[in-house]
Parts: sequence; C-alpha cells; structure tokens
Amino acid sequence: MLTISLLAKKFNLSRTTILYYEREGLLHPLKRDLNGYRLYGDKALSRLSQIVSYRALGVPVSEIALLLDGNGEQKRILQDQLQRLQAEIERLHQQQMAILKFMKQPDTEENSMVTKERWTEIMRAAGLSDDDMHNWHIQFETLEPDAHQEFLESLQIGADEIDRIRAWSRC
Repeated sequence: MLTISLLAKKFNLSRTTILYYEREGLLHPLKRDLNGYRLYGDKALSRLSQIVSYRALGVPVSEIALLLDGNGEQKRILQDQLQRLQAEIERLHQQQMAILKFMKQPDTEENSMVTKERWTEIMRAAGLSDDDMHNWHIQFETLEPDAHQEFLESLQIGADEIDRIRAWSRC
C-alpha cells in the first residue's frame, strides 16, 4: 500500500495531480488509514500507470475514463487523438515555414543559399545514388510541380537547365 505522496513520487507526479485524477473519478484509494491518509493498492498503481500512458499520448483527462472502462470507445478516442495530433503537426509546420520566411533577410539570403553542387553533395552524402536522385525529382515534379520549380530556382540554376531537369523528371 502506498500513500498519495509515495504514489506521486513513484510516477513522478505531483500530489495535486493524483488528487485531480481522484476528483475526476479516474483513481480511487483502496482505503484510508486511521490518520485519514489515502492508501493505494496494486489496482490503483496499475490504473495510474494506464492514466499516465494515455496522458503521455495527449489524451484529454475527460476521455481517459472511457478508455479505462473498456466500453468499446477506445478506437474512436485514439483516432480522435491522432487527428488532433495531425492538426497540431500541420499547425506547427505552418509556424515553422512562417518563421523561416521571416528569418530570410535580403542581405543574408544570398550567403545562405545552397547551390546545385552543394545540394548534390548533400544528397550523395545521404547515400542517394543518381537513380535515387532521379526518382526524387520525379516524385517532386509529380506531386508538387510549382514547388519543384521554386526549389530548382533556389539552387541558382539557370532557366534552360531547370527546363531540362523538369523534362527529365517527367520521364
């Protein structure tokens, strides 16, 4: 049997968090001792372990009871959380792009540009063969032709060579 303080320490949580889970109906002490201290048994430890795992996945506390009670809602709840995470990833990606755009300053832009030669070196260092790079261009051209054009321009490649690369990527 563990007191609330020992239980909190075991899971690296605050005592307040344990009390919050109790108020939300997620966790219950097995009994109280003569001093009124809450005592938690093995079942509470197992349940708290599950709660902590679901919280680590970002599942809202309000939905954890449904997951713990096994009422058939688990798949829906986890799919909903997956969608929330995907939306958050997309939002963060947009923020990243905005920050990168903001950071580009006219006076430093030319100094930080990657050239075609440097990009090819990077791709080779990453283990890509000529065929892999060709496939990469094919996929880029197929999925995002405008972005492919912008990317090639960012490598300081001339218009004629860009046209050749894009034609080669459509083969």
